[in-house]
Amino acid sequence: MAGGSFTADTVTKERAEQYKGRVTAYVIIACIVAATGGSLFGYDIGISGGVTSMDDFLKDFFPSVYRHKMHAHENNYCKYDNQGLAAFTSSLYIAGLIASLMASPVTRRHGRRASIIGGGISFLIGSALNASAVNLAMLILGRVMLGVGIGFGNQAIPLYLSEMAPTHLRGGLNMMFQVATTFGIFTANMVNYGTQRIKPWGWRLSLGLAAVPALLMTVGGIFLPETPNSLIERGSKEKGRKLLEKIRGTTEVDAEFQDMVDASELANSIQNPFRNIIERRNRPELVMAIFMPTFQILTGINSILFYAPVLFQSMGFAGDASLYSSALTGGVLAFSTFISIATVDRLGRRVLLISGGIQMITCQQIIVAIILGIKFGENQELSKGFSILVVFVICLFVLAFGWSWGPLGWTIPSEIFPLEIRSAGQSITVAVNLLFTFIIAQAFLALLCSFKFGIFLFFAGWITIMTIFVYVFLPETKGIPIEEMTFMWRRHWFWKRILPDN
Repeated sequence: MAGGSFTADTVTKERAEQYKGRVTAYVIIACIVAATGGSLFGYDIGISGGVTSMDDFLKDFFPSVYRHKMHAHENNYCKYDNQGLAAFTSSLYIAGLIASLMASPVTRRHGRRASIIGGGISFLIGSALNASAVNLAMLILGRVMLGVGIGFGNQAIPLYLSEMAPTHLRGGLNMMFQVATTFGIFTANMVNYGTQRIKPWGWRLSLGLAAVPALLMTVGGIFLPETPNSLIERGSKEKGRKLLEKIRGTTEVDAEFQDMVDASELANSIQNPFRNIIERRNRPELVMAIFMPTFQILTGINSILFYAPVLFQSMGFAGDASLYSSALTGGVLAFSTFISIATVDRLGRRVLLISGGIQMITCQQIIVAIILGIKFGENQELSKGFSILVVFVICLFVLAFGWSWGPLGWTIPSEIFPLEIRSAGQSITVAVNLLFTFIIAQAFLALLCSFKFGIFLFFAGWITIMTIFVYVFLPETKGIPIEEMTFMWRRHWFWKRILPDN
């Protein structure tokens, strides 16, 4: 029944066995360089919350928030509730949403590298504007340019990784993007911990250092090879085959090459991928492109990562303690991704998603809500013992997210689309992710003020829904060739009833 009995053993196993080759150093290096683009996304997620908790930054751009913060004892949960401050964080993501849709035709017509390079250049411009900002308009413009960079990078990089990786290790290599993202978050937390001691311009250094991963992404993109899939799709079959032989370390690539050629011929017959993706035969992929990124954000992880210092200060932590706690959660997130890399191609995607969901519900959302509901309120602070317990339980939540919904929320959408709608599908995935990221970033401070400890129960409800969704509707994609995914849906107990007979 539900969703998972159909694996690579019953779906195109024979075809997968015809794919030859090994993991070459060429593939590993290319994937590492490409995945560094994920550090852009991670660095911004980690840096925003720390900067918005720095007094010097608030004095310069949000003086009303600073004055409110000085009267924090009046309402612990509402001390940072300001839509302007939320807009500083969220403006990047609405810009990224629009940019990700613009990136689709660029990625399809000019290759994955073009989007990676363009995203890196835009991020360089944004980091320079933010570091030198003298007014709120300049600050927001910088955030918009960062958003354009993230929109292009997040659209192209997961596709690049999925297409370069050999089938049997696609999950692990694709997660290099998430590794880079979590490393970026951890790095940003450590940078904030250091720069908050630099008065009065430490926040400028935090924002300006985003240029480092942007430079790595731009220079790396210049030297990266294009993917064989993209070369073949754009008419360079011979170059595509030679590159495929090079990255697989063998000349016996007939099966994989032929699948790419067949997919490219169908892809080139499609004039409008976005119109095509809503057709009934692509319904399962479209559903996953919408729901996987939606559920990833509705775990509540971004509210913790964006506003970790703000959240911990709201709980009564001192400034240094709050930044230290957020750095700890960033380190746990970075470590947990390696657990997923080591297990995803052995245990499969569904096991990690379902078990991670269960742990997130029990270990953080419910337990933290109970602690805060009983021990924390207006004019109160958590005791040292309960503060340590809250941080520990949040680390367990982050650990579960890091080996489940964190990496797999990107991996699964990037590997399930047929070539003719792959760039469009990835754009929808990124756009939905950034849309809900924007909504949560803009609304979280107000929700925290209104719901108080109930905010954690709100996210717990969504995690319950998405865990059931995976159990019922998501088939296992482990070990299935990327160009053979369509047969997987036709053997799933539910989707085979939806898809047309042809």
